[in-house]
Amino acid sequence: MRTLATTAALLILAAASSATAQTSTALKDAIQRDYETSLGAIFDDFHRNPELSGMEVRTSARMAALLTGLGYDVTTGVGGTGVVAVLRNGDGPTVMMRADMDGLPLKENSGLANASTVTQVDADGTEKPVMHACGHDVHITALVGAARQMMERKGDWSGTLVLIVQPAEERIFGARAMVEDGLYSRFPKPDYALAFHVSADLPTGRVSVPLTIHSSSSDSVDIAVHGVGTHGAYPQLGVDPVLVASSIVVNLQSLRSRTVSPLEGAVVTVGAIHGGIKHNIISDRVDLQLTVRADTPEVRTQLLDGIDRVARGTAQALGVPENLLPTVVRSATETTPPTRNDPETAQRIRTAIASAMGEAVLIDEPRAGMGAEDFAYFVTPESGVKGVYFDVGGTPAADVDTAPGHHSPLFRIDPEPSVTTGTEAMVVSALTLLAKT
Repeated sequence: MRTLATTAALLILAAASSATAQTSTALKDAIQRDYETSLGAIFDDFHRNPELSGMEVRTSARMAALLTGLGYDVTTGVGGTGVVAVLRNGDGPTVMMRADMDGLPLKENSGLANASTVTQVDADGTEKPVMHACGHDVHITALVGAARQMMERKGDWSGTLVLIVQPAEERIFGARAMVEDGLYSRFPKPDYALAFHVSADLPTGRVSVPLTIHSSSSDSVDIAVHGVGTHGAYPQLGVDPVLVASSIVVNLQSLRSRTVSPLEGAVVTVGAIHGGIKHNIISDRVDLQLTVRADTPEVRTQLLDGIDRVARGTAQALGVPENLLPTVVRSATETTPPTRNDPETAQRIRTAIASAMGEAVLIDEPRAGMGAEDFAYFVTPESGVKGVYFDVGGTPAADVDTAPGHHSPLFRIDPEPSVTTGTEAMVVSALTLLAKT
């Protein structure tokens, strides 16, 4: 027989569950209305007008105007074209929401009615086609949606909300530029940082929240392989840098296969090789361009130091003089550490999303590659900021297996469920971290 206390407790739990369901439904409905009246048009505008990394002048101004119109305290020009918007709402923690805004130098062939046709002169002086081939238009649109919902729900939370519109994620220097421009000294430093990426290989309406590693480190490395030019019919009179470079390319793969534990993630890819001018001329230089990926700082250092060793050792073995040994340069700008979620905070977010959006929304997919993300600069261990970076599905379930990948000219995202799901997940996460005690 139930006691009066037991019955009362059950009634309280039922009421709380009903209230949570009503709140979740109200949030979902509000976001849907916002998409129909505002966010859909905002996405369309951003998709038609992408801009290259570090040159997001129009996008930055548009985002600043939208956030200012919602009542946020907005600062522009942070770390270049970056935007910071602040909303102070009493005592409590500080939560940062970040969205990246740059496009890619690709001509869009998606077949969409709103496909980008714009071009832009890049930093190298070359006019290039531009498209949103990685979904950053979804990210910034969802940030506007989340900003509106957080403003309208100020009575439900307490603390400080900081919104970041970040440039140059594609070239992984925008986050670092904002931090170096005083992001954490000029503005409220966050206790928590949130961000998401729309994913073409996840079905719409689903959210993936890893508890630890999300993205690998990335380093761009250039190797200049030097030689001694001569006639192609008299190779003994020179030192052939094409042969040396080719051997370096092959030997670099021994770093992954023979020096790094097979249980560790590691990639060394030679993405470009340029050298020579004519069939019968042995040139005096070949240039290699590499991308290097790792999941831990230790393996990252091991790979980068190994590249120096392999390049030098291979050249010496093939008779390259000491004064002509390869020059290895690690990029000072195209570099980022791994992005790792704070496990405890990530679990809080998973639990909150499951409660507010339904258990079926969560999806756990194994990592399929070693993509990088400069969100890592906002949540480095020394910063003390607890970060959670998650993924939101962007392709209808029936089309996931055949969906073009990110950075493809065929890339296309289903905008409505991507934006609304991303917005809802960000708001639920922020409300959880900023909940009144």
